[in-house]
Amino acid sequence: MKKTFVMVVLFILPIVAYLFFASGIHNFGRLPVLTKNVSDLSSFTTDTQLKNKISIVGFLGNNVDQKKGTAFNLNQKIYKHFFEFKDFQFVMLVANGQEQEVQKLKKELSVLADIKNWKFVYGNASQIQAFHKNLKTDIVLQDDLSSPYVFIVDKDLNLRGRTDDEDEGTKYGFNTISVAELNNKMEDDVKIILAEYRMALKKNNAERK
Repeated sequence: MKKTFVMVVLFILPIVAYLFFASGIHNFGRLPVLTKNVSDLSSFTTDTQLKNKISIVGFLGNNVDQKKGTAFNLNQKIYKHFFEFKDFQFVMLVANGQEQEVQKLKKELSVLADIKNWKFVYGNASQIQAFHKNLKTDIVLQDDLSSPYVFIVDKDLNLRGRTDDEDEGTKYGFNTISVAELNNKMEDDVKIILAEYRMALKKNNAERK
């Protein structure tokens, strides 16, 4: 009996553990799609596009100076951990006339990280409101065209989020005011979607070989 037990521990359990984890990797959970066919930024005068990018989309509105805190939270808790990933970007929609304030913000953010993947897109009220409406969320844009929430849009222009969040049920966006939410929820979800695309890329490369 002792010999059998030792054999099981040494040989069988490692195989079972391997199969368990291999199965988990193969069936890697995808971040749920909440809104399909999010509009790209074609209505804005910009070279920035969401198509073929993994984008964190936010709304700084017409008072950027008062929204710096949310930008700094994002920069420290999310951006600096993932900005080196290919095709990953932050896209902030800003009201026309905020160009100088954005330049000041970019200068301050650049002290903390390489901001090459921070993109600022300018538009008027109707453009920003229309884009926000197209996300089809339960989150209301504030009167100054800003929102403390940011959203994950994938390469195929789908809004990603949670359908079984323990606090909200369906979770469309992430509250940048809450450092705990950025640490405990958004960081995890960004990791999931980046891993999802990395695994798809590896699979495609293996199939080509």
